[in-house]
Amino acid sequence: MSARVLVTGAYRGIGAACALAFAATGARVALADIRKPDETAISAVQAGATETLTLACDVSDEGSVATIGEVVQRTFGGLDIVVHCAGVIHEAPLLETPVADFDRVIAINLRGSFLVGKMALGLMGGTAEEPARLIMIASDMAYYGRETFSPYVASKHGVLGLVRSWAKEFAPRVLVNAICPGPIDTEMLGAANMSAEWRARELAIPLARFGKPEEIAELARFLAGSGGRYFTGQGIGSNGGSIMP
Repeated sequence: MSARVLVTGAYRGIGAACALAFAATGARVALADIRKPDETAISAVQAGATETLTLACDVSDEGSVATIGEVVQRTFGGLDIVVHCAGVIHEAPLLETPVADFDRVIAINLRGSFLVGKMALGLMGGTAEEPARLIMIASDMAYYGRETFSPYVASKHGVLGLVRSWAKEFAPRVLVNAICPGPIDTEMLGAANMSAEWRARELAIPLARFGKPEEIAELARFLAGSGGRYFTGQGIGSNGGSIMP
């Protein structure tokens, strides 16, 4: 039977790459995003997937997340794999960061992870022999921190806390892990969103390049496959050497 997959933040960047990677396996793929659907991306997913759903979702809103859970349950009958990619980033010195900006980052990145994770774990079956997989996108910054990014760092550090707690609570029937990307070539790291100083620091790593969304998607597919059976509660870096824990 085809795997039942949900990807959030699925229309661009890492989310779009993950949706496409799982579609290529013939999975049934639900794409959830707050943005307007990208028809090109959706068409590519539809070309490989057994079945697709496109869902509008604000991950910070409990009702919105509950609604997509109801649609997925009604259409797919449950979930086997969830990759939660939806998130935002914010760069500003602490003393220039309004509380409203902090609240927004925490609402989307941390509250959103809690809501999506809770919904997903409620829809997942899984057994010790065939465990379901919940994969959260965190960040390398969750480990090393960075000045002028404290709300973002705090939110992603919180995601790791959720992952470690849920990995223990839902073992062995669900494996819960985080991917902690380094600098990835997405809109989030585009010139409109990055200061020159930020961009220079992102490239000051051993591999001296931005990663590709497809490289993160390949890791997600590995964690969701047979090779990922002995991983749970982990924050796994695909980061070009930005951190070496």
